[in-house]
Amino acid sequence: MSIIKLPLLFAGSLGERRLFTLFDSGAHLSCIHPDFVHGLEIATELGVPRKLITAGEGHFIEVTHRVALDFWINDVLVSDEFLLVSDLTEEVVIGAYTMQKWRMRLDFELDVVHINPKVMDLKLM
Repeated sequence: MSIIKLPLLFAGSLGERRLFTLFDSGAHLSCIHPDFVHGLEIATELGVPRKLITAGEGHFIEVTHRVALDFWINDVLVSDEFLLVSDLTEEVVIGAYTMQKWRMRLDFELDVVHINPKVMDLKLM
């Protein structure tokens, strides 16, 4: 498991904010600490609360809210859903599902995230 941490600009319907974002290939889902959602977006309640397994053996966290946020990586605008996790030790965590969805590639030697700008191309058939 490897990680990269970068300051990224996040935007929601209420405003923008630069947050330190941990790219964690060992985390499945993307999460944000609730303290950093204020001024960005209004959280919505999950229909069914989620119990997430943490790195601690036998330790679960119940998650009840989420937000959809836009963020920029190397001038490429992407968006995703972030679960609000109050016990999160980071401001934001980008998990493997988000990285796969947007075809992000982590370069651990240079501590950079590569993303192809074409991932945002809309193709109509």
